[in-house]
Amino acid sequence: MARALVCSALAGLVLVSLALGAASLSEGGGWLLMASRFPRTAAAVLAGAGLALAGVVVQQVVQNRMVEPSLTGTPEAAMLGLLAVTLIAPGSPVAVKMLFAAACAMAGMAGFLALADRVPQQDPMLLPIIGLVYGGILGAIATWFAWYSDLLQYLGMWRLGEFSGVMQGRYEWLWVVAVLAVLLYVVADRITILGFGEAQARSLGLNYAQTRTFGLVVVSLLTALVLVTVGAFPFVGLVAPNLISRWRGDNLRTNLAWIAVFGGALVLAADVVGRLVRYPFEIPAATVFAVLGAAVFLWLLYAAPGRSHG
Repeated sequence: MARALVCSALAGLVLVSLALGAASLSEGGGWLLMASRFPRTAAAVLAGAGLALAGVVVQQVVQNRMVEPSLTGTPEAAMLGLLAVTLIAPGSPVAVKMLFAAACAMAGMAGFLALADRVPQQDPMLLPIIGLVYGGILGAIATWFAWYSDLLQYLGMWRLGEFSGVMQGRYEWLWVVAVLAVLLYVVADRITILGFGEAQARSLGLNYAQTRTFGLVVVSLLTALVLVTVGAFPFVGLVAPNLISRWRGDNLRTNLAWIAVFGGALVLAADVVGRLVRYPFEIPAATVFAVLGAAVFLWLLYAAPGRSHG
């Protein structure tokens, strides 16, 4: 029953997204549908699914449900990579920019993990705060370089996740998300054991360093894919895994598909709302989602075990 409801809701959102602006569709016909509407809808679903999956992997790696990619400095590190490749080789194809951004995101994530290893785990609120500070420092460095090199406009585009510019030929790299999702499903049990902590994971025979590195690579690739294609989206990797976990428990293998679908549906819903609130103008989907994400983040912090509410 629940599966049917979720699938029906996603199908309804897809139809609404494809049908928005029916007058222009009647003028452009099938060409407009395939060149603009379908790519935009697919990009929203794939971006949401990718960020949701990246979020659950990060949470398992650092053993903290309050953490997600936007709270680890990973997007800011990827932006630094994009700035560097734009200055060094501005004519590089998207694949080169994406890989360079992923490499820098990986370095940024490694820095966050080094900090996470030194943070006490008793208070779940402490690590997200450290992640915010760490990301703020990397963001400030990126802003300075963008200002110095006259690339502030590009930086603003990467920071603001929205889908108005998505067209056929400009989103296809996001389908790599599906490939990475399959890989995560194959190693889901190892990622689950990773969340037990290093000592217990090693006692169960897991190659801890190798599995953690794999998670780092996947998160970096997913973050870079979304950032290069449509920009940064906060809180997606926090909201989707936590809500699915509260609904279905902590079986990662059975939850991965739900997390991906729910993340995609949430981002698509944010895009649809942003297009409808002030139609025919648009509010960026990241701005719409940030309102929901911030509220859920505060609720999760308030409800976290060990927190005092008196």
